[in-house]
Amino acid sequence: MTILIYTDGAARGNPGPAAAAYLIIKDNKIITSNSSYLGKKTNNSAEYEAIINALQAAIEYSNEKIVVHSDSQLVIRQLNGEYKVRQKHLQNYFNKVKELIDTLGIVKFTHLRRTNKYIQKCDHLCNDILDRRIH
Repeated sequence: MTILIYTDGAARGNPGPAAAAYLIIKDNKIITSNSSYLGKKTNNSAEYEAIINALQAAIEYSNEKIVVHSDSQLVIRQLNGEYKVRQKHLQNYFNKVKELIDTLGIVKFTHLRRTNKYIQKCDHLCNDILDRRIH
């Protein structure tokens, strides 16, 4: 069985008010979703926080393969070892994800376009929470 995770992070301004959201899908059904307001963050910090929050929520599925999808090409390439993590503030997030992988087992990271319907759902969750917090 494969657990599919879709994530998105958003910041209005860079840095600015930020949010993170995720969906966890098992057997073609959304089994959990969540969004959170992060305060003032960069867009890349928000993307990492979305992945971290999702992986923490997925710990109960640690005996199953997990595939994380994000529209952040930078973060996915960093997690797959294609790009170095040059910014110190992102290194802490990167290290936290790697710790979670050690707990979870098999985790794969893939980049998807923002037109993917589940990425769009995560984007809507981020924007909803930002709209409520900012206005």
